[in-house]
Amino acid sequence: MDDLYDIVIIGSGAGGAPIAHQLAKQGKRVLMLEKGPLIRPQYEMQSQISDFKRDELISDGAEKIIQLDVANRGRSYYSSHVEPDVNDEAHVYRRFDNAGNPRDEATIEGYTAQVVGGGTQLYGGVSLRYTPRDLTLAQWNNRPGATLLNDPKDEVRRAARDWPISYETLEPYYARAEELIGINGEVKNQLKPFTSGDKYQKPLTYNPISEHIKTGMDALGMSYYRTPLAVITEDHAPSGRKVSQPGDLSKTAFVNRYGDPMGHKSSTWVALLSLICVLDNFTLLPNCTVTHLSSEGSLVRSVHFIDPDGRPRTVSGRVVVVACSAIESIRLLKLSADIDKAGFAPRINQDGNGMLGSYFLTHCFGGASGLVSKPDRYDKSITLDSDFASDFCHTDEFLASEKLWAGAVIYNNTSDRALPLALARNVDSHDLDTLWDGFNNRGDLFGPALIQFLDDNFGRGLSITFMANQIPQKSNRIELHPTVRDKWGRPVAYIIKDWHPHDVALMKRLSEQCKNVLSKGGIEDSLDAGAVYGKDELARCANHILGGARFGLDHTDSVLDKDCRAWGFDNLYVTDGSFMPTSGGANPTLTIEANAFRVADILSSRL
Repeated sequence: MDDLYDIVIIGSGAGGAPIAHQLAKQGKRVLMLEKGPLIRPQYEMQSQISDFKRDELISDGAEKIIQLDVANRGRSYYSSHVEPDVNDEAHVYRRFDNAGNPRDEATIEGYTAQVVGGGTQLYGGVSLRYTPRDLTLAQWNNRPGATLLNDPKDEVRRAARDWPISYETLEPYYARAEELIGINGEVKNQLKPFTSGDKYQKPLTYNPISEHIKTGMDALGMSYYRTPLAVITEDHAPSGRKVSQPGDLSKTAFVNRYGDPMGHKSSTWVALLSLICVLDNFTLLPNCTVTHLSSEGSLVRSVHFIDPDGRPRTVSGRVVVVACSAIESIRLLKLSADIDKAGFAPRINQDGNGMLGSYFLTHCFGGASGLVSKPDRYDKSITLDSDFASDFCHTDEFLASEKLWAGAVIYNNTSDRALPLALARNVDSHDLDTLWDGFNNRGDLFGPALIQFLDDNFGRGLSITFMANQIPQKSNRIELHPTVRDKWGRPVAYIIKDWHPHDVALMKRLSEQCKNVLSKGGIEDSLDAGAVYGKDELARCANHILGGARFGLDHTDSVLDKDCRAWGFDNLYVTDGSFMPTSGGANPTLTIEANAFRVADILSSRL
């Protein structure tokens, strides 16, 4: 390893890998630092056995006890092999008890995965574009005559922000990501222009249970399309991957929420990084923890990290890219400012404008679920994450009629409850357990009752979800916790977040829309009729981690310029989801990847 590189990239997920891929192929000297391990699919292993385990989002390891000085001290938790130990490196959320009193609780929320490839190794692969309206919400909400549900103080109009780049600017990078990453799907009926052409692979046959979704959407006049998924369905020339089995035989619900030993799921490792690891000018260092950055004037000079042997190391880059996933990226920048209060702090904080860490976002989630009528039962293990999606709730006509500030995609979760462990996760599961407490808290589920529960639910559950923008609020923020430290003695991330009244109204309305799809599709036995899933105490729903370092055209109202360069620095860029000023009405991964390819072009011309 050298000490000086053209570019040092911190994080190997959706925000970092596209930049590494493009610049390394252009001959630039690239170093990538990743906190987690490198886990390869079986075709890359001499033994033909992958190191992925079936505990990635199940957390079925040995019982551990929270030892930190927090409100949930003493509680049991169970972690997987791609998550940090909560006692080693917690996130702390400010929550509230039934009386409305604040309480700080340690959590693993916000850690999508610590592994090369980040969350793209574990996500279900839903890879939707944002609509042009998603990027112009200030224009929409400041139009003449605009009225909104549940916004008595007129806060949404003032909070809404347009992106500093247009959909037209981003569109060719969406196409590049769709082609290079490897995505199957359908362009027809999407409410987004595909001016660069259709780069999708052909979707596989949908699971028969999804016929209920088609029927429901048809009845409501919703145009639908096959959900774009980051899973290859045929040989993928850009990455050299080949499907190990033809067509529908490659479908498995294990692709959703688990590491994929086959390499069919298009993680940034199999799609981008494995191709450049053979290059002499690219260095990947897994199992390394970056502790802070140091600067001289407007240049970040050094990246300080702890190597796998626990030794402190320092490297330098002409450009430094931070892409750790928003919470940890904001934490790293704040830790660097805390160490260098005279130099780094005033530049990253723009002399106290309070923007760094503010406007933290996730998504407004919700939906509905139910059971198909007996004796119908479907083998949902032979499926991918989702079959059908609709942009109906994105149209300006729908938003105006429903008085909503922003739209949403809705799609069915075909693989939901497809496997026994995934079924168990849906029984009262929460953040720290995701499996154990569900059955512990259901003392009635034993003997014949448990058999009846499985008979009622297995192969019969069908759910539909929406993904919607959350109102940007400056009070929703990421800070450094004043007392809780990680195992290296550094303050952990402290997340303070709540919902705007309009968020609640929006989630209620869109959940009702999801319920209507199921009802019109013949699903009358509704388990979660118009349920809102967006509360951060529910298992894993907060892992669309966005905002906190938004980009913009005004340095007093943003942390980054339109190129994702920190305003106070010449060579510091942030390219994970923290750059987003609004969270978009769809899953964010594809947009993060597309923007990272855009920034790669900017850096290519600079370097």
